[in-house]
Amino acid sequence: MIDNLNDFFIQYGYWGMAMASFLAGTFVPFSSEAVMCTLLVTTDMDPLTTIVSGTIGNVLGSLFNYYVGRIGNIEQICKWMHVKERRLIRTRDYVEKKGSWIAAFSFLPVFGSAISISLGLLRANVWGVIFWSTVGKFIRYVFFAYSAIAMKN
Repeated sequence: MIDNLNDFFIQYGYWGMAMASFLAGTFVPFSSEAVMCTLLVTTDMDPLTTIVSGTIGNVLGSLFNYYVGRIGNIEQICKWMHVKERRLIRTRDYVEKKGSWIAAFSFLPVFGSAISISLGLLRANVWGVIFWSTVGKFIRYVFFAYSAIAMKN
């Protein structure tokens, strides 16, 4: 019997890690790091495969946000996501000055979703967004994975 959402993702191993990471990569508040750490501490899953599945899921979640920004406008996004328009405009203006490399920081809680959505609003180069999102998210998952492994040992 699955007691909570984390248990659901943990039950599915690498696929569960990818699904949890996708969810966490979108604007839905969720901690894929907790799933990753639990998987690595309580199972014999391969750390590199776990990191890769988490990275892929999280980048796809950021791309979901990117396309929300790309097809929406500021007023719609603020309404759908219950975000203050001033905050989204400020983030968009900041992201516009930095370019697509700022996607490397899309792993940050709350602010990361705003970065991805803003990149979509700005119609930033999707390949740059994918590349930099992958770099940032991969490094973050490496840190969490090896922290979990150190706790296990």
